[in-house]
Amino acid sequence: MTFENLGLIEPILKALEAEGYKYPTPIQEQSIPILLKGKDLLGCAQTGTGKTAAFAIPILQHLYKNKTSDKGRRKIKALVVTPTRELAIQIGESFTTYGKFTGIKNTVIFGGVKQLTQTQALQRGVDVLVATPGRLLDLIDQGYISLRDVEYSVLDEADHMLDMGFIHDIKKIIAKLPSKRQSLFFSATMPTEIIALSSKILGNPEKVTINPEQTTAEKVEQAVYFVSKGNKPKLLTHLLQTEVFGSVLVFSRTKHGADRIVKLLGKANIKAAAIHGNKSQASRQRALENFKNGEVSILIATDIAARGIDVEELSYVINYDLPNISETYIHRIGRTGRASLSGVALSFCDGEERPYLKDIQKLIGKEVPVITDQPYEDDGTFIPSKKNSRSQQRPQSRSGRPERSGGGRSSSGRNAGSSRNKSSASGRSARGHRSTGSTSQSKPRRSFSKKSN
Repeated sequence: MTFENLGLIEPILKALEAEGYKYPTPIQEQSIPILLKGKDLLGCAQTGTGKTAAFAIPILQHLYKNKTSDKGRRKIKALVVTPTRELAIQIGESFTTYGKFTGIKNTVIFGGVKQLTQTQALQRGVDVLVATPGRLLDLIDQGYISLRDVEYSVLDEADHMLDMGFIHDIKKIIAKLPSKRQSLFFSATMPTEIIALSSKILGNPEKVTINPEQTTAEKVEQAVYFVSKGNKPKLLTHLLQTEVFGSVLVFSRTKHGADRIVKLLGKANIKAAAIHGNKSQASRQRALENFKNGEVSILIATDIAARGIDVEELSYVINYDLPNISETYIHRIGRTGRASLSGVALSFCDGEERPYLKDIQKLIGKEVPVITDQPYEDDGTFIPSKKNSRSQQRPQSRSGRPERSGGGRSSSGRNAGSSRNKSSASGRSARGHRSTGSTSQSKPRRSFSKKSN
């Protein structure tokens, strides 16, 4: 199945070809025909499955075919609501990419920045508006936005909308939309609250479900390190200096924890950046751009802030803190191993987190291999106290340790051995990742090796 087989118009096919996208992902292959027929859609899929293209492409095609000769200011015909600034920006970029030959205009609005640039774009007129809930309602109240002409509405990452407390804002937005419209609803999980919310938005929707558990578990090479909480910083520093090279996304449970990890790595002359909700919009975007272009190869993120991080050929995901929600683990490790690329996910597990690991293994249907040949192994009996908190386990001797390949990581960012060869653009899938190719650097590990593509 190729994009040509989906009945797409020439301007969109031309844009896809320019990006090297030839084959649709499963959610695109299933969703695009449904949406081109004008039906409502309830989609269960995580970030990274290609769902942005799954709704952006048919919306662009509808808007292109229904363009009028009216020379007045463009009216908002499509609205996409998403929980975070990073996701909103990413979705806006996708509309720009796929619609570059259609003449369809979009803009993105979000809070945390001054509104002048956003309101100026709105006053010039746009066809597609991508927005976070708070800023959308604010500009509606100020009279800059009217939703009365919206024909296509998308609610993306609905489960995280609820997690972030946006439920009341979403209900207010829904109430302002025309009753006659095509509605799309996407969520990574489907708890009862999400199902109830979707029933208020959708009529009689078609349903598409992409189960990530097994596919992600198969594509991403996983391992876990048992380590005491106090020794996690030491283990992370050790791995980044000796074994883990390339681009690394590290997940912290809290905002404060993310900042603390950056400071601890800085003391070891390892350059890293943090991205979380307490950072300014400019700071978050700067850190994200530096990570994408390779100026910074280590990014520390919280789960919500990581939504929208879309990096080609991400080498590693490290769960510094294991999530207490098993599905979140799938979302995290799915940041690597996208398209047909392989990836590696490493997890740190202290004594209190072992029940989380058990739940994760139940969800993915397999045991995560345990790395025992490591200097800070915790057998579960070590309990730090005030007296010994400064004298925790010292590194054990390491027999049979594989030789390092490549240089160590320095404060200047990527090491000399971390450059990656980009594969040919042919055969890419439309999620921003290549469907062929592999990283060029060697990544030595103790009990597992990088799978070839």
